[in-house]
Amino acid sequence: MSDLKNYIKKRKKRDKGFSKNFTNGYEEFKIGVMLRQAREETGLTQEELAQKLHTQKTAISRIENHAEDIKLSTLEKVATALGKHLEINIA
Repeated sequence: MSDLKNYIKKRKKRDKGFSKNFTNGYEEFKIGVMLRQAREETGLTQEELAQKLHTQKTAISRIENHAEDIKLSTLEKVATALGKHLEINIA
């Protein structure tokens, strides 16, 4: 089971609000998790990424935990700072 699926399963068990709104918020949640995983894969801390983006660690935490209204330009900046590129798919 992937880290994401494992996290979702555990969080649904302990947080009834999360479980109730899971379907509606899944895509926003997934973006935050994907950003965190990309950051961790590069070996950067939130603080180090914040320095690269000329922002605060709290901004990175907010993006990773509450990405429901993130701008595409911000996603592009984060991807670039991580040495990655942004791909968007409409399914």
